[in-house]
Amino acid sequence: MTVSRVLDTFLNLVRIDSPSGQEFGVADYAAAALRDAGCDVHIDDTAAQTGSDVGNIIAVLAATGPGKRIALTAHMDCVSPCEGVQPSIVDGVVFSAGDTVLGGDDKSGIAAAIEAVRRITAGGAPHGEIRVILTVAEETGLCGARALAASECDVDLCMVLDGDGDVGGIVTAAPWHSTFKATFQGVAAHAGVEPEKGVSAVLMAAKAVAAMRLGRIDSTTTANVGTICGGRADNIVAPTCDLTGECRSLSESVALQTRAEMDAFMREAAAEVGGSVSIDWEGYAGFSLPEDSAQVHMLVAACADAGITPLLGASGGGSDGNVFSSHGVPTVVLATGMTKVHSVSECFKVEALDQLVSLIEAVVRQAAE
Repeated sequence: MTVSRVLDTFLNLVRIDSPSGQEFGVADYAAAALRDAGCDVHIDDTAAQTGSDVGNIIAVLAATGPGKRIALTAHMDCVSPCEGVQPSIVDGVVFSAGDTVLGGDDKSGIAAAIEAVRRITAGGAPHGEIRVILTVAEETGLCGARALAASECDVDLCMVLDGDGDVGGIVTAAPWHSTFKATFQGVAAHAGVEPEKGVSAVLMAAKAVAAMRLGRIDSTTTANVGTICGGRADNIVAPTCDLTGECRSLSESVALQTRAEMDAFMREAAAEVGGSVSIDWEGYAGFSLPEDSAQVHMLVAACADAGITPLLGASGGGSDGNVFSSHGVPTVVLATGMTKVHSVSECFKVEALDQLVSLIEAVVRQAAE
């Protein structure tokens, strides 16, 4: 019966349109469900700051006994195409109709958090404070988490319900990540009449890209150039060219070194050709929770309690967890069972929902001991 209820919650959520910046419908549904489950719910005032039509949801289930403070977090936005989702269930697996993503990223996390609170409240066992934090605009740069007041996630363990793969996957480390946008500036000239008077911004960008170490640099470090766009016409020496890319590493020092190298190659290429470049960098910090920490031991014990096999590891992707960890909060990312995320082939095993809720309940029990 509980499986049916959490599945209904999930299906209701995926049918609500929520592209980044338009999360109000999901927020309205989730806030009502969390209030009904016994939480004190408020929405922060960060909407304007994040560019969304609603703020982050913070729901607090008050402690009924001693225990560690736990946060369950997920994000309300989805990548496009995510409007008009029509879910269907075939042999215990939820699919979309095929022309949209399903939205398991991250409505599986939202549904599991709501159901976990319902079960914990109904069960009546003593527990510490439980917070459910649902953020906006995660897919566009962790905007909601960055805007959230650090005090809202002042807990003993933050579990970000936003990992792909089978339930039991526990991400204990995630990378330092930097993105750049570079604009190369040259001089326009007629390419057939007086190319000597021109300075090609496209050539600058090409030289910079050719000099960079891209792809997998080492076992925990990657770099990529994502887009290049410049020039006006075939017969004009390109006066401008934009270049975007990123680098990330599980090692902070290597991440900073890789970023510095990429920056230097772009500046050197511009100078060599006779132009200039402006470079804007953004990024977020990585995190690493030691596998011998008390929090990880508690999670492994909870997996055993729930009959789930734990799989500890690092991820090459970022999440809201990077932001929460930067505030000094012990943080992990839990797999929710979603697969093929960010694609129209995304699918989700129905049984994973109940497994994830059972794992959350087990963690709360461990935290109360």
